[in-house]
Amino acid sequence: MKVVYWIFTALLCGLMLFSAQMYFRNTAMVEGFFESFNYPKYIVIPLAIAKVLAVIAILTNKIKWIKEWAYAGLFFDLVLATAAHQYAGHPIGLSFYGIIFLIISYAAGKKVRP
Repeated sequence: MKVVYWIFTALLCGLMLFSAQMYFRNTAMVEGFFESFNYPKYIVIPLAIAKVLAVIAILTNKIKWIKEWAYAGLFFDLVLATAAHQYAGHPIGLSFYGIIFLIISYAAGKKVRP
């Protein structure tokens, strides 16, 4: 179970860090995507920062309630991203798979990490 936890946690964290670095490095492009989804473009950088902080909270596992909020925040981010892409007519993308990674990571983590 520990192996499953760490594989899916690594996949989730890798996906979130990849996303965050895209937000930091290609801000104008990401802002364009956000506007096309009718999301405000001013949340791009704060969202990138939140993703990085969530990854830190999940991997360090120091304060339990912060880790819970990190998982919740990533869940809402991934659900909204999946819905936005679906409504825009895009094929199922990484955000959908991210939801699966998150659910498995969270469930396995409940069993292997105190």
